[in-house]
Amino acid sequence: MASSLLALLDDITTVLDDVALLSKVAAKKTSGVLGDDLALNAQQVTGVRADRELPVVWGVFKGSMVNKAILVPAALAISAWAPWAVTPLLMVGGAYLCFEGVEKLAHRWLHGDEPDAESEAMEAALAAPGADIAALEKSKVKGAIRTDFILSAEIIAITLGTVADASFTARLLVLSSVAVVMTIGVYGLVAGIVKLDDAGLWLTRRAAAWQQALGRGLVSLAPWLMKALSVLGTAAMFLVGGGILTHGWPALHHGIEHLVQGLGAPSLVQTVLQLVGDVVVGLVAGALVLAGVSAVQRLRRR
Repeated sequence: MASSLLALLDDITTVLDDVALLSKVAAKKTSGVLGDDLALNAQQVTGVRADRELPVVWGVFKGSMVNKAILVPAALAISAWAPWAVTPLLMVGGAYLCFEGVEKLAHRWLHGDEPDAESEAMEAALAAPGADIAALEKSKVKGAIRTDFILSAEIIAITLGTVADASFTARLLVLSSVAVVMTIGVYGLVAGIVKLDDAGLWLTRRAAAWQQALGRGLVSLAPWLMKALSVLGTAAMFLVGGGILTHGWPALHHGIEHLVQGLGAPSLVQTVLQLVGDVVVGLVAGALVLAGVSAVQRLRRR
């Protein structure tokens, strides 16, 4: 009996080691989505009163957990009964990431720094006399949860691709742990980001000079941090999405690898060039998807 218990404990330890390793790999692969996830969710509270920012973030967090509760069982079902669908789903997710990245670049190139119409409308509605703040907040939270569902699906799909060959128990534990940890991490950081300027404002009212200086620095840092997250998130879209597409298309992956190795550059340079290759593939794929979507939209308008 003692030997059976020890064998069971050894099996559990082995599974947990595998889960820890796979979770680490999955977290690295999904980190590219998180920059954009942070920027998008932090922007969702634009126009919300300062004292309602955290309740709105909490509402989106709860909706995100519901999204994960739907997506994780769906991913496990796909991996159990239709494992052949994992790679195509990953390719679709990668193409969508690239499409989002190119769409952002196209919007910035065509419209520059024009303010977002939706954000302006929300701010005007909140400022109107007799506005139903609760209804507007509820609408904003619902929109953020819909956006989160798409980003969560991308994270779960990438994670599923990482653990596709693992045991069912390992898949369950990795998907669940990544879903929970990513959600807590993202919305914890979002809460910190949206209150950064409030913390800075509070510090500027303190007596000590160093506190006032720190507060002014935080107030100045907040908008730059949002911009940096947006830029890094867009770059990560091409890197992650392009990487998914190249690895899902072995001929393309080996072609880039062979081309880079043929240059005879140092290993570090080769690694960087392969990443650049993934970004280029992501840009091209995103542009093609955007062109297709635009063509369909034009046909529908006609």
